[in-house]
Amino acid sequence: MGELQIKNLHVSAGEKQILKGVDLHVRPGEFRALMGPNGSGKSTLANVIMGHPNLEVTEGQILFNGEDITEADPDERARAGLFMAFQYPVAIPGVTVAKYLRMVVNAHREGRGEPAISLKDFRKTVEAAMQLTNVPKEFSSRYLNDGFSGGEKKRMEMLQLALTQPSLAVLDETDSGLDIDALNTVANAVNSISQDSDMGVLIITHYQRILHIVKPQFVHIMFEGRIVKEGGPELVELLEQKGYGWIRDEVAAAA
Repeated sequence: MGELQIKNLHVSAGEKQILKGVDLHVRPGEFRALMGPNGSGKSTLANVIMGHPNLEVTEGQILFNGEDITEADPDERARAGLFMAFQYPVAIPGVTVAKYLRMVVNAHREGRGEPAISLKDFRKTVEAAMQLTNVPKEFSSRYLNDGFSGGEKKRMEMLQLALTQPSLAVLDETDSGLDIDALNTVANAVNSISQDSDMGVLIITHYQRILHIVKPQFVHIMFEGRIVKEGGPELVELLEQKGYGWIRDEVAAAA
């Protein structure tokens, strides 16, 4: 089970208030999209969900499976079943993909009170996940994200998602900087991973193109630190036709 509830969330970075009362509920098995223009607070929301130390929650709560995790450390959140795919995954020279992935798998197993995975089982598990996410086997011996293209970095994120099988995944601008082939590969990986589980997904983007492939059930639009509009997939089509200007006009008219 992976249920995320965000209640009246206010967040600041230094002296600047970024989120100004966000409410959002992602239930198990739901696929929700959070859209909005650049600077609206989308990535800040993703980072505060995962416990970024430079962000301060000044009001409100983050609940995961009914537990208040507003003050929890990032590693506690990850062990509880939260996963985040970053907009800009970092490179770790000197650490191979295989070594990193085994460390991640064992950290999750430790959190569940399970023994470390055997090398034989790890290889089988990784090979199956690589096949699912279309990651070549030779990636195992490369250093993590070192010299990887944007598409390769995002595929590595999907591989981690497939391996860890989290309760809830936050995908922060997973489509950023991808050509159409890489976009299709990443989007199809998300679909493959989520279709046989009750994993909740919150995908954050300001483009519509990935949402034609992954097809969220619910769409939320963020503007100036608040969610100002909610609906179904029809909102994606509306944004494609009209852009974000009408959102600004609606917000201004309601002020």
